[in-house]
Amino acid sequence: MNIATSPEAISGEFPIPAGVNAEKVVSVTHYTDRLFSFRTTRTQSFRFRSGEFAMIGLPNAAKPVYRAYSMASPSWDEELEFFSIKVPNGPLTEHLQKIKPGDTVLIRPKTTGTLVLDALKPGKRLWMLSTGTGIAPFASLIRDPETYEKYEKVILTHTCRLNAELEYGNQLAKQIAEDPLISEFVDGRFVHYTTTTRDQSERMGRITDKIRDGSLFADLGVEAFNPEDDRIMICGSIEMTKELKEIAESYGMTEGANNAPGEFVIERAFVG
Repeated sequence: MNIATSPEAISGEFPIPAGVNAEKVVSVTHYTDRLFSFRTTRTQSFRFRSGEFAMIGLPNAAKPVYRAYSMASPSWDEELEFFSIKVPNGPLTEHLQKIKPGDTVLIRPKTTGTLVLDALKPGKRLWMLSTGTGIAPFASLIRDPETYEKYEKVILTHTCRLNAELEYGNQLAKQIAEDPLISEFVDGRFVHYTTTTRDQSERMGRITDKIRDGSLFADLGVEAFNPEDDRIMICGSIEMTKELKEIAESYGMTEGANNAPGEFVIERAFVG
């Protein structure tokens, strides 16, 4: 496939495919040499549930490459936000990481995903367990008032190799605390728990290990998972997802889906 790489191509040299929303980049933030976020305009007819993902691409080829990206913005936001890794030679991210305000991003209007409130049975405490860019769908959910209407406590865990890779999540947590519209619903019920696996930090280690040895629950001063009250959402690396699925099942939890809600859900869409 001949993928154009010139700024002109990224800005829209090729025709916009039919049935695809062409959104303009509003802002771009680079956190590390591997991570960045960006916000775009939002076509008024584009609808999604907080936690879902869409296929996005660039108008830089006759047949654009699309990849699954979770909307990091809540469903009520007038703009769309995405959080992405920069994959060397990635068919999409190699070019996506070079976008700037004013450029065009293509978004297919169909949205889907299992990291939605409807895929879980009613509960009291919601755990969102993430690594890396797996925090994106949770960035949407923790800014949605419905999440706090359904759960008494919302706990987001984010594990990365480096402290700098936690910055996106740290900024989110600060925003929630300071935003008068969101903080009104949160009212002290949101907890943000971070760990690193390479850099020295206050808490180090993989989240799977911290669950197994009980230090996660000890650090937060809460009881371990209880299938009666706890609901878990999982998004991250394939290895982490597999381990957490086994851990959740060891607590007597069953995996849920949109047509059959359960005690935990996993997102299996990955960015490349």
